[in-house]
Amino acid sequence: MKRLIETIKNIFKIEELKKRIIYTLLLLLVYRLGSFVVMPGINPSLIANSDLAAKTSEGLLGLLNMFSGGAFGNASIFALGVMPYISASIVLQLLGIMIPYFQKMQREGESGRRKMNQWTRYLTIVILAVQAPAYLTSLHTTLPEDAFLLHGFSFTLFATMVLIGGTMFIMWLGERITDRGLGNGISLIIMVGIVARLPYALAAEVGTRVNATGGILMLLVEFIFLFLVFAATIALVQGTRKVPVQYAKRIVGNKQYGGVRQYIPLKINAAGVMPIIFAQALMLFPLLFSRFDATRGLAATMSDYKGFWYNLVFGLLIVIFTYFYTAVTVNPTMMAEDMKRNGGFIPGVKPGRKTIDYLDSIMSRITLPGSIFLAIVGIMPAFAMILGINNQFAQFYGGTSLLIVVGVILDTLQQIESYLLMRHYDGLMKTGRLKGRTNF
Repeated sequence: MKRLIETIKNIFKIEELKKRIIYTLLLLLVYRLGSFVVMPGINPSLIANSDLAAKTSEGLLGLLNMFSGGAFGNASIFALGVMPYISASIVLQLLGIMIPYFQKMQREGESGRRKMNQWTRYLTIVILAVQAPAYLTSLHTTLPEDAFLLHGFSFTLFATMVLIGGTMFIMWLGERITDRGLGNGISLIIMVGIVARLPYALAAEVGTRVNATGGILMLLVEFIFLFLVFAATIALVQGTRKVPVQYAKRIVGNKQYGGVRQYIPLKINAAGVMPIIFAQALMLFPLLFSRFDATRGLAATMSDYKGFWYNLVFGLLIVIFTYFYTAVTVNPTMMAEDMKRNGGFIPGVKPGRKTIDYLDSIMSRITLPGSIFLAIVGIMPAFAMILGINNQFAQFYGGTSLLIVVGVILDTLQQIESYLLMRHYDGLMKTGRLKGRTNF
């Protein structure tokens, strides 16, 4: 405890780091306050008494509501959150595989990154122009008629512009946090939205257990299990396989360059959370067409999320998409070419095709356990619900929410760690390095 207090003091001794932390917290506060601002033209007092909260607490709508920090279920100006931006980013990543124009932009460094960001913004507006009217149509079927102070096409057009402006403002907040704050702004905004739902889910679970026989013991078991799931997820996110690379010696004038051994850290889960997102999107369509209930919406499909066949197919899709996304993001050919260009080689492996095959075989071997582990994390909320944990609290036992929270927290702590070490302070741990990285 004494060491923790000393580390916090050291963090606030670094003026730049202190300013970045305060700046980040202030912008996140602006985002949270905006999540409670109801769209103009809707009566806020009638939202609380409607079925909107119930319909956005489960299924895909519950997931969207969690990512938006409850703004989706509040009919807020930030209701659509950053998910349209995430969707646009995914589309452009896939286009970068198939279309040479986008492939060229990805290789152009900083200028290419700016162009890709601009294309992402344009595509986000297009997606918003489709999603916003759909969201408003859903509000008309859920809220009572007298909840709308404005009607007709003029309200739809006005509200669509408000929703588009809300999402673009969130994107601006995220970019400002990335540039002048601490951590990745968009990721932090998503994480804050997820964590904001934790107190409500935790209160509901505690209330249920306290009123049941033996509930306190079960609640303790749940917390222990949640801790173990978090620890396993950290190992999944941080796990790497280090591949040694030897650089040849070069003598230029009186100086010697190279001759050192470094390592390529190949992550056991190079795909991150994307396979779960793809699998969830694909699994949604059969449920929509097979068991859609007009009176209860997507909540009618919640029983499918606990079914054996649903979770088996869901887990297999996660494994398949993990291999697919790893093949897209990890390029052994490019790594081998970079090593050869810089005079590096893997000991015992010939440069060129042999190096490419060697790196590809390693990625294939470590991706298999990584994909299976990721599939287990993806279906963990279903097991939690089967064991009697309420649906909202069960989402923190796995899936996208857990991976995002763990990944963002670790990335932010690593940035703080780098500031401390640059100023010659002790790191967040005794060793001066964050714990949790596992080597395979």
